[in-house]
Formats: sequence, C-alpha cells, structure tokens
Amino acid sequence: MKLIEPTHTALSAYRRALEDGWQPDDRRADGATQQLREIDENAAQFLARLNERSVPDRPVRLPDGSTRPRLPSFHYWIWEEGFCGRISVRWQPGTSELPPHVLGHIGYSVVPWRRNQGLASAALLKLLPELPTLGLHHIDLVTDLTNAPSLRVIEKAGGKLVERFHLPEGYEDAEALRFRIALT
Repeated sequence: MKLIEPTHTALSAYRRALEDGWQPDDRRADGATQQLREIDENAAQFLARLNERSVPDRPVRLPDGSTRPRLPSFHYWIWEEGFCGRISVRWQPGTSELPPHVLGHIGYSVVPWRRNQGLASAALLKLLPELPTLGLHHIDLVTDLTNAPSLRVIEKAGGKLVERFHLPEGYEDAEALRFRIALT
C-alpha cells in the first residue's frame, strides 16, 4: 500500500470509484455527485483543491449548508493495485487545536470493495510521521459511536478516547467519539 498525491494520471481511477457509488465523505450524501461535477468542470482546479496547504480563501460548507472558514488541508489517495480510498489532513497553523466546526485532523474513506483489508490503518500509520512537520503535537480523530471499522483503525494507530460529545452546530443531531494520538 502506498499513499500518492492526487494527480491527473490517477484521476480516472478516482472518478471510477465515485461513479461506482463510493462516497468520499459519509456525512454528505451528495459528495460523489458534487465531486464528479467539479472534475467535469475543471479537473485541474479539483486536483489543486486537494492540496491547499496554505489558508484557502474559500469557505467550507457544513452538512446543514452553513459555511465556516476553511483550514489548510491535503489529501493522499490510498493506492494498492489501483485506487482504494483517500486520507486527508486539516490543521490550524501554529497550534494542534481545531476550531469547533472542524471535527478532527484526519479523515479517511476506503471504497466498499476494498474494506476490511487494513488499508485505512496502513494509510494512517504511514501518514503519522509526516504530521509533526506541520507543527502538530497531537491529532484528533472523530467517529460515530457505532462505526466499528473506524474505531479499529483509530485504536490500531494508538488513539486514546478523549470524549463522547454532541456534534456542534452545522452537523446532524448526533453524538460522536473523539480520540487523540500523541505525535511527540
């Protein structure tokens, strides 16, 4: 398994996953449709948005449609004999803390036909050594109470439960779990 930066060369495999029903963000039912539209409109701009390591000038839209300031972020595509999923990082420069509307530093999703193969765990473990270069001393990961696969990924990477909490304004009315992984 390797992590690759999103490229035009690999974009067709990413696109196929979206067309085959993979949702890159389980909190947005229209995520695949929206991303396919963005790729069709301007593939180069779509790829550039997956690597915004400086503070972007466009807001992020929360599931309820409200907007908040966007943080720097970047994505890697999980690749093993083809596209398997994605892992992303977002952070607030100068601190390990996150604003209330940002649930965690890391997001990941594996295509349904490659789940339960340890790919998300391998991707997270491969990514962790890179994160202190962003000035992070720890990362937070958030998952739903019943998402057993995500809980396994977080625990394999050494995540420690910090809290059970109610999702903030802008998200669905639900509880979640926040885990922390110390980096230094």
